[in-house]
Amino acid sequence: MSISRRAAVSIGVFVLLSAFVLLGLWYKSRQVAPGQAANTVAINVTDGGDRGPGTLREALFIAAAAEKEALISVRVPKITFNSPLPPLVNSRGVRLVGAESGSEIDASKLSIGAVLDVAGANTSIEGLHIRNCKGAAILLRAEHFRLQSTTIEACDVGVDVAENAGQILLEGNRFAHNRVGVRFAASSRNTTVVKNEFNENRTAGIWAVRAAPDERGGTVSIRENRFTKERVGILTANVSVVAERNEILDASEAAMQLMGTGAVARGNHVSGGGGMGIIAEDSRGVVIESNELEGLAAYGIMVKGSADALLRNNRVHNSGYGLAFVVGNLRNPSTAIDNTVIEPKSNGIDVIGDSPILRRNHVLRPRGLALKVIDFQPEGAAKIRSQPFLDGNNFNAAGAIVAAETAPASPTTARSE
Repeated sequence: MSISRRAAVSIGVFVLLSAFVLLGLWYKSRQVAPGQAANTVAINVTDGGDRGPGTLREALFIAAAAEKEALISVRVPKITFNSPLPPLVNSRGVRLVGAESGSEIDASKLSIGAVLDVAGANTSIEGLHIRNCKGAAILLRAEHFRLQSTTIEACDVGVDVAENAGQILLEGNRFAHNRVGVRFAASSRNTTVVKNEFNENRTAGIWAVRAAPDERGGTVSIRENRFTKERVGILTANVSVVAERNEILDASEAAMQLMGTGAVARGNHVSGGGGMGIIAEDSRGVVIESNELEGLAAYGIMVKGSADALLRNNRVHNSGYGLAFVVGNLRNPSTAIDNTVIEPKSNGIDVIGDSPILRRNHVLRPRGLALKVIDFQPEGAAKIRSQPFLDGNNFNAAGAIVAAETAPASPTTARSE
């Protein structure tokens, strides 16, 4: 082979190899970093201060102006600020992620407003520790929101959900030492609160209250959460809630308080505490079924001032009392069917100024009476007679009693937030 031909072949091979290298570099430049979508703009928080380049405040402004979904990654261990942050909003969505080693937001210097104001749809927050809030840690006023692996501690309200919010997932978070862990202003479509920890929140772990029944549809699913040493674990009024398979331990006042319409409590485990298990008060159509309640100082389940409540297949054992029905609705009586009360320290079932339907219930080894029925005398009004309908119950004790005495008027257990 001539020298010129050999040189031409070498040059051709070199050009071909260079083309492959350039193609590889171009392909690598087009690749997306792990965990980052191709249509995402990445913003890093590298300064824990109040304002300026690299701060969370600057990142939120950049995210709001971005034409792609914004991924905000917190790269500092602690953030503090003195004035309210801009809202989390982006037409394509915002994802705010804490560092793997932990990222704390200390809101102790923030005098007003929520720490994080979620005003845009398709927002998610993961892996943060928000603490010392005088207001809400997260104010949610948009749809398609997700909160995961986050701790909210020592705030007034952990997550404050506005009426217009919906399609929410709160999963695997911890709410501790707040006044209220999660607060709902209304029923919420496709909303789930699952596998969270609630610890020693002063008023309630979950507060879902509105003044009038919510007719817009939508149900809040509260399931597989753990509540420990709450004043009230779950408190609802006129918000559609299904509470299932939760564990509520050592509540000081009540594990659940269900008022108004729209509440279902099913398959929960309630243990210990100086108060009651489940209270249905001034409620309509509440369903309480297949719950286990044990080690309570007072009643396992109390139905007070309510209509059409259904208590079915609940088990109450080793508690102060079993079930109670107090001043109900004669035209729309509540029903207790297939419930079991074992070894109450006093009475198994108390009926005071009410006429519930009691079918196939079991009261075993009570230290007091299996069934105690007394009238109720409201102050300055006519006596309310107690006339329960009994069918197929098993009262394994000295027997039922219809007492001649009359219960005096007592203050309501309802209270403000």
